Amino acid sequence: MARFLEDLVGPRVPAEELRNHRLRYATPTFILMLARVLLLVSVFLPYWHMELEAPQYPNGLFLTAYVNHLTGDVREIDGLNHYIGMRPLGEAAAFERAAGVWMIIAMFLLVEGAAFVHSKWAVLLAVPAILFPVMFIADLYFWMRTFGLNLNPDAPLSAAIKPFVPTVIGEGGIGQFKTYAEFGNGYWLAVGCAALTIVGFVFHRRAYKPLADRLRGGAAIERRS
Repeated sequence: MARFLEDLVGPRVPAEELRNHRLRYATPTFILMLARVLLLVSVFLPYWHMELEAPQYPNGLFLTAYVNHLTGDVREIDGLNHYIGMRPLGEAAAFERAAGVWMIIAMFLLVEGAAFVHSKWAVLLAVPAILFPVMFIADLYFWMRTFGLNLNPDAPLSAAIKPFVPTVIGEGGIGQFKTYAEFGNGYWLAVGCAALTIVGFVFHRRAYKPLADRLRGGAAIERRS
């Protein structure tokens, strides 16, 4: 069991080695720390924006999605969507919004834990943070597709509007409605976290793999002697 835990956690850096190569070992820790900060700050910033233009709203309607709530002209957009048979926005991704902050905190702690694991298994702890931006897009597309393809056939304009997939990013629209959607600063911070985490593990491997190989080689020599 002790050997298993040692292989899992990785080698501890000897004090002399740390003094001689402080920058080598501090670099991955610093990069992963910066990645965690970006991810945590993203909670407070928008992840997605959408502007909707309609004849009765010449100045446009705006919707902003954070990881845990929606802001903007939600009620007005729900009113327009009602006519084409689309469900209220609040019913989309209810679980994701309820758990969003906690999921980000969990990813923050996992990346922090990865900084203290000096073996290849550290990457597993950071996989959620690395994949998070992709999963956000996939989840957003899922709900947009689900809502757009399951319109209420009894809606006032059901005969005029066929089921469709709303545009997740860029320009789109249906009928007289025009939309423009883009990612917010929170999303780009999450992307920055994923990118920095990958870079951090490049330096993590450069720092700890040679150390692990040397210690493993020294242990093998001792066993033979």
